[in-house]
Amino acid sequence: MTLHLRPARTAARRAAQAVAALGAATLLLTACGSDSASGKSSGDEGGKADSASSATRTVKDATGKAVEIPAQPKRIVTLTQEDLDAVLALDLKPVGITNGQGLDEPPAYLADKVEGIDVVGNLLQPVMDKVVAAKPDLILAGDMQDEQVLKQLREITPATLVTMAPTDDWKLFFRGVGNAVNKLDDANKFITGHEAAAKAAGEKLGANKGAEVSIVRWNPDGPSWMENKQFASGVALEMGLKRPASQNKDGNAHTPSLSLEKINEIDGDWLFLSTLTSDGEKALKDVQSKPAYKELGAVKNDHAVTVDGSVWSTRGGPLAADAVLKDYVEALSAK
Repeated sequence: MTLHLRPARTAARRAAQAVAALGAATLLLTACGSDSASGKSSGDEGGKADSASSATRTVKDATGKAVEIPAQPKRIVTLTQEDLDAVLALDLKPVGITNGQGLDEPPAYLADKVEGIDVVGNLLQPVMDKVVAAKPDLILAGDMQDEQVLKQLREITPATLVTMAPTDDWKLFFRGVGNAVNKLDDANKFITGHEAAAKAAGEKLGANKGAEVSIVRWNPDGPSWMENKQFASGVALEMGLKRPASQNKDGNAHTPSLSLEKINEIDGDWLFLSTLTSDGEKALKDVQSKPAYKELGAVKNDHAVTVDGSVWSTRGGPLAADAVLKDYVEALSAK
């Protein structure tokens, strides 16, 4: 398996980037120019079609860069699974995609929606010849920070957008993509529907209503629990679920890997476990035979649930949020 993972975001890095990044992301939502056509209509139907196809808008991406893009993009290439998730949620089908985080194939939860779409590389690692072959009129470049790669992409089409800043949550990011593809109203409707569904689901959990859920990614060198603003935790809080006292921390990342001596920090009423690599999966399997793991309250109560790390341990997206919600409901409604 070929692995291409984003580097962990440390607290220091988040603090240094928070103000500028959030401001830049807000620009993506609000700073769009009026539509403009590159040519005048001739008055007949063909002229109207040509004018419509050449209409453009100017938006600012997540870095604050002004970018001219098609008013109605037809050939979208996505370079992250979050971009792919967002585009699919808006009922658009891209012409090129990349493999999922930590995967050498598209993410499984989107597999039925991407059948037949060309894969143009791995996460944030596009193969330029394949991108060229896709003939994109809009490239959604996720949180791409490699300026050399961005330069190459912009030579393929100037309509290349960085869609995520380091501190963006999935809703802010999704609204930005919605704005970029001229479907901001649809993005807002999706978010409203998701929030209502999460709240309603949380009310129906019976004995598990308001339960404390521990959200953990198991790495090769130990477990990391997710902070409150991290994607899967956000879904839990929308449902009225709580985090264990040791995990009730603001932030949108995960802790450094914990030693076995600190394994009690991952305990809760329920324990949701994910991995992103084969080494992490092996490490989790190894620790599950150790007394320290078996003594966790969630484990003794048979409340430890394994979930898909390529969904739970990512930046998140609208369809991923619904998938995580479904996982919570299936686990917490069962007992």
